[in-house]
Amino acid sequence: MIDPLVHFLTIVLLAVGTLFPIIDPLGGAPIYLAMTADLKPEHRGPMAKAVALNSFFLLLASVLVGAYVLDFFGVSIPAVQVAGGMVVCGMAWSLLNRPDSPATLPRAAEPATVADYLRRRAFYPLTMPLTVGPGSMSVALTLGANPTQSLRATVITAIAHALGILLVCVAVYLCYRYADRLVNRLGPTGTSVVIRLSAFILLCIGVQITWNGVRALLAIAFPPTTP
Repeated sequence: MIDPLVHFLTIVLLAVGTLFPIIDPLGGAPIYLAMTADLKPEHRGPMAKAVALNSFFLLLASVLVGAYVLDFFGVSIPAVQVAGGMVVCGMAWSLLNRPDSPATLPRAAEPATVADYLRRRAFYPLTMPLTVGPGSMSVALTLGANPTQSLRATVITAIAHALGILLVCVAVYLCYRYADRLVNRLGPTGTSVVIRLSAFILLCIGVQITWNGVRALLAIAFPPTTP
């Protein structure tokens, strides 16, 4: 009875330990705050919840069926890294060059229009690639790429992965939900400095992800020759 429980907890901790440092909700909170500076207080809670839910389902889908989808379309993980890294670079570059004054929500005649706008924005760019980027998706694909030998083991592994992803997404929700309290402590100048630095780090991460994909593709195209 103890061995299956230990194995289950090991899988959960493996999912948390590999995904949490890459998603890094604490480090992403300043950037999330900058990209949602135009939101009203009553919109921040639902937006953080929507991003956390989107992240959960996106990561879970990557673990369970992501590898099969990529195989079906003939897409490799290095290609995902190159494309995703360029998207991250573009987002970070625009964030570096954006003015300090936030944009405003579109003036809509009906609240449903604003709600639809917020839902679309919660997925892109707040969920992908800000929260769940190509790095975390690659890790999720790797977690799900290890086949198990029986149906029972497959179900247990899937549940353990789901629980680990849930814990990470709860951390995402808490960090994003209360990210506005960071503004009160840092002030406008400190917040602007933190946002610019975080955007630059995000740009470096995007370059690194792109280079990892390019290097892997080059290794496939030009394999090393043995003497």
